[in-house]
Amino acid sequence: MDSIHARLSPGEVRDAIMGVMDATAALPLAEIERRVEDRLGAVRSSSIRSYLNLNTPELFERPARGFYRLRPPQQRNDRLKQISPALTSGKSVLYEGDCFETLANLPRHSIHAVVTDPPYGLVEYSPAEVEKLRAGKGGVWRIPPSFDGSKRAPLPRFTALKPHELIAIEHFFYRFGLALKPVLLPGAHVLIASNPLVYHHVTSAMEYAGFEARGAIARLVMTMRGGDRPKNAHEEFSGVTVMPRSMWEPWVIMRLPSGGRVQDSLRQSGTGGFRRVSDDRPFGDVIQSSPTRPKERAIANHPSLKPQAFLRQVVRGVLPLGTGVVLDPFAGSGSTLAAANAVGYSSIGIERDKTYVAMARNAIPALASLR
Repeated sequence: MDSIHARLSPGEVRDAIMGVMDATAALPLAEIERRVEDRLGAVRSSSIRSYLNLNTPELFERPARGFYRLRPPQQRNDRLKQISPALTSGKSVLYEGDCFETLANLPRHSIHAVVTDPPYGLVEYSPAEVEKLRAGKGGVWRIPPSFDGSKRAPLPRFTALKPHELIAIEHFFYRFGLALKPVLLPGAHVLIASNPLVYHHVTSAMEYAGFEARGAIARLVMTMRGGDRPKNAHEEFSGVTVMPRSMWEPWVIMRLPSGGRVQDSLRQSGTGGFRRVSDDRPFGDVIQSSPTRPKERAIANHPSLKPQAFLRQVVRGVLPLGTGVVLDPFAGSGSTLAAANAVGYSSIGIERDKTYVAMARNAIPALASLR
């Protein structure tokens, strides 16, 4: 992650300190500094010392000179803001706001699992690019023509991402991982929709933030990405495909370490595994899918809308005991929350785009009612 270090903001020192410490064991200052430098590269010792001193005893305990540990969550004064949901639908709650700011104000250790489709480093969902998308004109979004009578959905130009944008993706998911950790219960699974060209960046950044990589779910779906002949030379090289035709979508599986056995995590937090499909069928990492149905897109016109048939399977699977709260920090029009309602789970969503929040008000109950 050396490529990330030079681009981290000063706030990442704070995040890294919180990420390397816990409430169970006090660490000597030298060890805290070493762990932070393992994550960020060279960091001034004074920055680390200042943050620890300024936040003791509110966030940290100093059981002995030069030793620090996190205060247990129930003893901290985290000064959480009182935030009100933008809407409630069934057993789902949607907050309007920035993901990172809202996560900082959710109760600690309150989330059992995460299922989300993030904006890949904010490249294609920056305000300028979203405006181009809604106008139907270019930007990083490819607005392809109709093909064989079917209208093709807009697609982000993942192949056009420059090296610094790939670094931004890693930086984004590293920050995301650190922001998630305080609200998750130990052993919680995080499922992240990705793309064959970038999912390794997502996995490595989340690992660096302290999560365990647990493989990926392969959503088998025929898309219209790839398979093209060389541009402006398609006749000369008619037997050549530039990239393989994409026939799967990876959903990265990460898990917050529980610090113990899965059976202990299940007893204490209801986390650590996946819910079986049935007594004789375990939850699997290959799920046959289809493109999102037109009637679903008519309800929620979001460019990254995933089909309910798929979402309901993964949402159901992430709560091993069938109870708990599922979080989608990038909720869009609320399709994950709708899937949670459909399977009877409680869920929380966060979305910063006012257009999609307004869309979710009707989309969540409508999508949840589909059969």
